[in-house]
Amino acid sequence: MTTDTGQRRPSTAPIDDVSVRVRGLTKDFPLGGLFSRRSMRAVDNVDFDIPRGTIVALVGESGSGKSTVARALARLERPTAGSIVVGGRDVLKTEKSAASRRYRGTVQMVFQDPFGSLNPAHRVEHFLERPLRIHGKARSRQEVRRRSAELMRTVGLTEDMLDSYPHELSGGQRQRVSIARALAVDPEIILADEPTSMLDVSVRIGILNLMARLRDERGISMLFITHDLASARYVADTTLVMFAGALVEGGESLELMKNPSHPYTQLLLSAVPDPARTVRYDPHQRALLRRAVLAPTACPWQGPDCSATVPVRHTIGPDHWVRCHLYAPQVSAAANPLLTDSDAQPDLDSAPDLDVAPAPTRKATR
Repeated sequence: MTTDTGQRRPSTAPIDDVSVRVRGLTKDFPLGGLFSRRSMRAVDNVDFDIPRGTIVALVGESGSGKSTVARALARLERPTAGSIVVGGRDVLKTEKSAASRRYRGTVQMVFQDPFGSLNPAHRVEHFLERPLRIHGKARSRQEVRRRSAELMRTVGLTEDMLDSYPHELSGGQRQRVSIARALAVDPEIILADEPTSMLDVSVRIGILNLMARLRDERGISMLFITHDLASARYVADTTLVMFAGALVEGGESLELMKNPSHPYTQLLLSAVPDPARTVRYDPHQRALLRRAVLAPTACPWQGPDCSATVPVRHTIGPDHWVRCHLYAPQVSAAANPLLTDSDAQPDLDSAPDLDVAPAPTRKATR
């Protein structure tokens, strides 16, 4: 949906078609001592939806705020502002102090580190038995064993591994156990925080295929946190790009990877090996481009200064939006090299303030 000026508003799809609706999500972390008023804004006014039965990838560099968004949705961090609507309820209003068991049964999280997320003192069966009993999915010993065996088969493991300790499993097997633990409560939503980043490349494809199968066969919605654009392109229906705590671009995954519009998205994709790419940056150009994006004191594309005015969302294609002044209606196509020439590169050497040290990627407030 767009306004008369071309600004894209957040989706207004019926809530029945959306598993999670996030609006205005903001998270500030305090800085300094007990009486300090200083804070750092890690997540800044984030809006997005996760439609039912889809995988939404949230990509960006380390420190961009991706995991903070996931932890806020998992209710492991208390947001400073905003709303999280799940099942038609704003859980930040209805469950102010902590997440209810009902919410935990709807939203589950798979953590990045399969080595640290499983207690080495317990066997695998223990990790599946606890959620099954706590959420009333199994009661008798025989039923717990049967459900545990089913979960193991669902994630591609064998029943005999229930008697193994975590140190007896490979990294990929441990991550599959973590996914089985999340599935034990029959969730509608899984928050996967970089589930493949600590795994060998040969093992990653198995985890990604498992995620896609759970989406297709069980209709589970997922938020897939990753810095691997190739993985996002492979498994996600929609990709959102996060930069310095804010979403700067979003769209259908294949379309976004084929036609990256925001300078930061282009910077991320320039680091991905692709022999078919027409735009190429040598290390010097990438360093200058990175400094121009991280410290926007001047726009190397000769557009309006985004350090003075925060850009809004603009629609640039079906289900594809970008937050960049270069795509505002008042900017003519002739003045926008990102629109008129896909092979054009910004005149980085002529930008006046690129020789200064890059500014921090977080906003500090007093």
